[in-house]
Amino acid sequence: MGTAVTDDVFEVTIRGRRLRVSVRRAVGDTRVPLLLMNGIGASLELLQPFVDELSPEIEVIRFDVPGIGGSPMPMLPYHMSTFAPLVGTLVERLGYGEVDVMGFSWGGGLAQQFAAVQRRRCRRLVLAATGTGSLMVPGRPAVLAKMLTPRRHRDPEYARQIAGEIYGGTMRTHPEKASEVLHTYTRKGPKRGYYYQLLAGAGWSSLPGLPLIRQPTLIVAGDDDPIVPVVNARIMHRGIPNSTLHVYAGGHLALLTEADELAPVIDEFLAQP
Repeated sequence: MGTAVTDDVFEVTIRGRRLRVSVRRAVGDTRVPLLLMNGIGASLELLQPFVDELSPEIEVIRFDVPGIGGSPMPMLPYHMSTFAPLVGTLVERLGYGEVDVMGFSWGGGLAQQFAAVQRRRCRRLVLAATGTGSLMVPGRPAVLAKMLTPRRHRDPEYARQIAGEIYGGTMRTHPEKASEVLHTYTRKGPKRGYYYQLLAGAGWSSLPGLPLIRQPTLIVAGDDDPIVPVVNARIMHRGIPNSTLHVYAGGHLALLTEADELAPVIDEFLAQP
């Protein structure tokens, strides 16, 4: 985008939890603000390549979950079902009556929970490279085993070695892109924060509650995503009443590495009244 935008980064305390928050202020005629929810183990900076491709008219809100990036470790673990209302309070505290919501990977689960229980705050929903939680069609065991630790976020060479296997798409031929995006755009938090984030989704599934998501929803999925096989997107599309499915040729990280191709699709969906 050619128009200059600015980001305000600050800390907010909500119900005793301190969260690091970033708001990219809109330029010109503003549209409905967009609240982004990130993948596991990643600070809010990870989504920067995607944010850079969005219209500057969209105000963009991001945050680090507890124990990740710049948000301090929580005293106690948290869960999807309890964290979504807290995010609703954050939206209110920031002065927004209504937002569009986009969840990427792990954040897609939180986004579904938010849309179901914070309906009046969520106008439109985008679900990218995500599934329905514990009740979903899983990736291969060898892939999931590598997701159980934060090593790929901490070791650039290891990230490059496993990129093709776990992320698919262009990472199969250009694995260095995964290492670059994971280590250029994100901040490391305590390892325990990663495990707390894993625990937050334990036993949680949106599958029984998909019909409760009434917002217009865009589901974006890659046809070569080893972490979240594309069949999961088709299941969500069947279960969410007012949903559209966009399948792209690519893998799990395409939202970041091929943001110039996917951002216009998402932007067009969000621009609708």
